[in-house]
Amino acid sequence: MLRAVEPGPAVVVCSTCRFSAERREDEQGRRGGALLAAAMRSVQATDSALAGVTVQEMACLFACQRHCAVHLRAPGKIGYVLGGFAPVEEEARAVLEYAVRHARSAEGVVPYGEWPEGVKGHFITRTPPEGFVCE
Repeated sequence: MLRAVEPGPAVVVCSTCRFSAERREDEQGRRGGALLAAAMRSVQATDSALAGVTVQEMACLFACQRHCAVHLRAPGKIGYVLGGFAPVEEEARAVLEYAVRHARSAEGVVPYGEWPEGVKGHFITRTPPEGFVCE
């Protein structure tokens, strides 16, 4: 069930997430999560500043009430699950911009004033790194 991936800063995208709250797939039968991952890779291809965070995909993050969910993670840092995105490049860019700031932070905490507008209101959970809890 588990598949090894390279360690390091990553955005894990739920590849099976709904296209929208109303629709499971778009007109071509594509899931929103897969489209969001593709949008992230497209943004990274045109902006090298966002290439330091790996985009990984996995089936179902169990955040179905907030379609197009992602898990931000980096070794030794607090992780976050966000959802409710549209599978478009503008929102993919916001997630990646936050992920870059998250990766550069000491413990995974990005000051609110540095959050891209596009991630505000999308946070679902925060998860402590193995061996720690948050104060």
